[in-house]
Amino acid sequence: MPPMANKHVIAALLDYRATEHPDQVFLKIGELRESWASFHGNVVRVARGYRDAGLRGGDRVAVMLPNCAEFLYAHFAAIYAGLAPVPVNTAQRGATLQFLLRDSAAAGIVIDRSLWDQYEPSRPSSGLVEFVRGEPGADARGVFALSDVLSGPATQFEPEDAAGSTFGVLYTSGTTGPPKGVVPTRTDMGPLLAMWQAMEVSAGETIYTCLPLFHGNPLAISVLGAMFLDASIAVSERFSASRFWTEVRAFDAVEFNHVGAIIPILLKQPASDDDRDNPMRVCLSAGCPPHAWEPFQSRFGVKIVEQFSMVDAPGYLINLDGRAGSMGKPVAGCEATILGDDGSVLPAGGVGELALRATEGRTHYYLNQPEATDEAFRGGWFHTGDLAWRDDDGFFFYAGRKKESMRRRGENVSAWEVENVVNQFPGVLESAAHAVPSDLGEDEIKVVVVSRNGSVIDPQELIAFCTEHMALYAVPRYVETRSEIPKTPTQRPRYAELKAQGLTPETWDREAGR
Repeated sequence: MPPMANKHVIAALLDYRATEHPDQVFLKIGELRESWASFHGNVVRVARGYRDAGLRGGDRVAVMLPNCAEFLYAHFAAIYAGLAPVPVNTAQRGATLQFLLRDSAAAGIVIDRSLWDQYEPSRPSSGLVEFVRGEPGADARGVFALSDVLSGPATQFEPEDAAGSTFGVLYTSGTTGPPKGVVPTRTDMGPLLAMWQAMEVSAGETIYTCLPLFHGNPLAISVLGAMFLDASIAVSERFSASRFWTEVRAFDAVEFNHVGAIIPILLKQPASDDDRDNPMRVCLSAGCPPHAWEPFQSRFGVKIVEQFSMVDAPGYLINLDGRAGSMGKPVAGCEATILGDDGSVLPAGGVGELALRATEGRTHYYLNQPEATDEAFRGGWFHTGDLAWRDDDGFFFYAGRKKESMRRRGENVSAWEVENVVNQFPGVLESAAHAVPSDLGEDEIKVVVVSRNGSVIDPQELIAFCTEHMALYAVPRYVETRSEIPKTPTQRPRYAELKAQGLTPETWDREAGR
């Protein structure tokens, strides 16, 4: 079936793959091994289901599903039908979920039955076209069962004009305010092509992701990468350190993406004689701690390719030279610089805000937030909100999240620089550093730690270790051991939640010695 002229490039690519090699496996998830033809057929079925339910070109469809095959059917069916998908974090509920549905002006939603109770109070009074994965139930009258849609015929239909961006609307996490809906205006795949090439995956090989599919990283880099590279995509239900390498071997995966604390947590698992006995070759990493870089490569035989990217960034940095600790250099027409608080460009070695720009100017906007868009792109640069510095050779190095910085004794301290040391202390599995109010003004620093394999962490020994390995003004005053750190679905600490909890009865104070 030749691609139609008005089809979105992704729809045309799906048609082509299903014709080129219909029996080749594209999707691996659990025990499922689904061919391109089968995947394409299910996407077309859901796309027709959208059309039959009354959705039309340009409408937005929220997709609120866990990692499952149906997520991919629903997401790409929206694109196939000329709609715009809106991936929604499955943890959302209440006022934030109401805001997302209202702000995106979603005309439809595909939701998992297990999430219905948290969605039902947020249902817009005007009503949405609703599809449910699982049995709708008596409390969901008028809702389409996704299983019924998927049991129908995969008949082709004339799509309406493609609805702009490949990515629809992707919402930021909203850690400092309401989530912002990112609407990319760029339609070319040039910058992503540079990222996909850095993965070093050949046609027919398998890319693995354990990240939530509603996040831009697995959608844009892993899944779309597999489509354009003619590879297979293997999807895990969620990240599990104990299952990670077992799944990698079962899926015969050669590449995965790292964010958050995945690499340090994998490194702190008990060593095994078969650690290097795995098919994995490359890890495209965002934020590998420098101290974990070489140990991870050596222990598991996996090459780390560090990169910097954001859902709303106009370009990327990629480290193609293997310089440990560096995010690399800008690629694919992107420029990068380091800006001081006054907007001036800082020299090599100066720590400031990482700023990016593309040759064509603005590459996205924030839905319904023109002021936030202007603020992000002020001065002709996109302000990332991340601290960084560059060396004399033009390599960029991460120095923490600007909004997660603490100010202590007149010095700015990033959570990242504290955690980078604390995580090297024997017995610490992971940590999260945040500010607490100081009686002297500014901040004091608290670090929450999770012990490794039930070991006991002596706060005094930890502080002594910190004193030896970090600037004295950055050494935490408070230490608290917990069984786990609250995380975002992409395995990043929920700093705002920790900060709100502040000091607890379990917090140790080095100045009080208790």
